[in-house]
Amino acid sequence: MKLIYLIIGFIILAVTSLFLGVQDISPLDLFSLTEAQAHVLLVSRIPRLVSIILAGVGMSICGLIMQQLTRNKFVSPTTAGTEDSARFGILVSLMLFSTASPLVKVLVAFFFALLGTFIFMKLLEKVKYKDAIFIPLVGMMFGSIVGSITTFFAYKNDLIQNMSSWLQGNFSTMIQGRYELLYISIPLVAVAYLYANKFTIAGMGEEFSVNLGLNHKQVVNIGLVIVALITATVVLTVGMIPFLGLIIPNIVTMYRGDNLQNSLSHTALLGAVFVLACDIFGRVVIHPYEIPIGLTVGVIGSGIFLYMIMRRKAYE
Repeated sequence: MKLIYLIIGFIILAVTSLFLGVQDISPLDLFSLTEAQAHVLLVSRIPRLVSIILAGVGMSICGLIMQQLTRNKFVSPTTAGTEDSARFGILVSLMLFSTASPLVKVLVAFFFALLGTFIFMKLLEKVKYKDAIFIPLVGMMFGSIVGSITTFFAYKNDLIQNMSSWLQGNFSTMIQGRYELLYISIPLVAVAYLYANKFTIAGMGEEFSVNLGLNHKQVVNIGLVIVALITATVVLTVGMIPFLGLIIPNIVTMYRGDNLQNSLSHTALLGAVFVLACDIFGRVVIHPYEIPIGLTVGVIGSGIFLYMIMRRKAYE
């Protein structure tokens, strides 16, 4: 798949998303916008489009980095417990820092997401010689345990309704003043581009990368920090978008290979295109209501995940 096709698809879907909604606005209206139409575009449509793009790009690259560092194509923030750990961090911030700013809550969620990811990496060291499919199953079980603890304390502190908003991602609440935290992912994606070759070398194993003069632990830690911070920001702002970081890198790897430098641009664009397509589908299928993005991506993503597992088993 050539990059130009992804760019064309991205432009078409972005324009469609921008002019799709209950308020009737067409591209021709841009030349004679009413005050109400301009307000809808600036306060709702553009913030929603930007948040879709940033979330899609960020979570897809997170999945690509995790798969590269763990050398496992079934690992992602969803299957490694990173998203569940970030959600637990959000609960802690609601319990202890209820009046804190969103940035403080992101930092708390980031700490727990990073801690959960490090715990998963330690578990990974214990099962690295097992079946490749066994590793994400361990991660999903770990995430389920963290999720159960989160639910328990949410019920105990009467915060279950607040936490339920993070069970499923939803872009309908993305308006001016509520999505700006996602801009944190832009410099992190830039760092991922700068470290792309180092992530590729680190993914070949600690002994091999050390022999090439690479500080393996430092590079891995930088990758995990990028993954944890982007995941925490997306979960706090948009909500949980399951399987996005799992399926997009796998699709790109099929035609671009495992070199991170060659696949980053394709992964970023395909992630944005995929989330845009799912969001448009969710807004059209029961118009004027909409299906949350977490549900559409979750259903499609889980189906593709099962297909990848069965496809791998078929070739064994």
